[in-house]
Amino acid sequence: MLIRVGFELVYEFAHKTPIVFMLNVHPSRARDLVQPDHLRLTPTLPLTRYLDAFGNICSRLVAPPGEIEIRADAVVADCGRPDVVEPAARQHEVGELPHEALVFLLGSRYCETERLMNVAWSNFGRTPPGWPRVQAICDFVNSHLRFGYPHARPTRTAVESFVERRGVCRDFAHLAVTLCRCMNIPARYCTGYLGDIGVAPEPEPMDFSAWFEVYLGGRWYAFDARHNVPRIGRIVMARGRDAADVALSTTFGQNTIKRFAVVTDEIADATIGIEAAERRVA
Repeated sequence: MLIRVGFELVYEFAHKTPIVFMLNVHPSRARDLVQPDHLRLTPTLPLTRYLDAFGNICSRLVAPPGEIEIRADAVVADCGRPDVVEPAARQHEVGELPHEALVFLLGSRYCETERLMNVAWSNFGRTPPGWPRVQAICDFVNSHLRFGYPHARPTRTAVESFVERRGVCRDFAHLAVTLCRCMNIPARYCTGYLGDIGVAPEPEPMDFSAWFEVYLGGRWYAFDARHNVPRIGRIVMARGRDAADVALSTTFGQNTIKRFAVVTDEIADATIGIEAAERRVA
């Protein structure tokens, strides 16, 4: 299937302000880009691209005072199948994990493993290791937290989500990531596009989504504690330890977001533009 993805962001800056964006589709999906997701800025400004320590595409610029608009519009070829489910995927002993997976066992800015260790082991210590244990964690988080956009708070941590019992998709992912790490399962936070493909459309405007991946059976698998069912058309943009590593924009100065629109929509061909896709989503 073909999936149109894109966004439009409009910022207003009071002063000249450096910015780092993380708004491109992840390099792991580069071969699937039928139409590349070049970032377009109004006014035209010089962009510098680089890969961060987690392999995510970053773009940096210095915005002048006033408004700037940044857009991207891409077409991705997707297999059209739901997330892989592999109930027999085994949990590795820590001593046999690859070096690069070890960092995803550690506590991080939003994932305080030390503070949830007892909670994790008391709830999941008797569950079968591997896939069933991760699924049990997803089931717990899905039922423990209440989803709602009014609950969004950019500073909320996994512990606060656990106590407050509410949040948005990033909070569901942070809590699940933290509980997995407490159980010695490498877990990394993901952000990207996830449209209403194969499911009933949600009434809220389209947004970027957050989920997580765990390392089991020698590979990484996607899990989604908010939806808690395999989904079609998941397109990753960035991966990291938590949301601090994969912020879609990091601005080093005062600013206001004046417009925010996201498109994720299955299409019949690659000729439809983002404006038409937005109308279809609406």
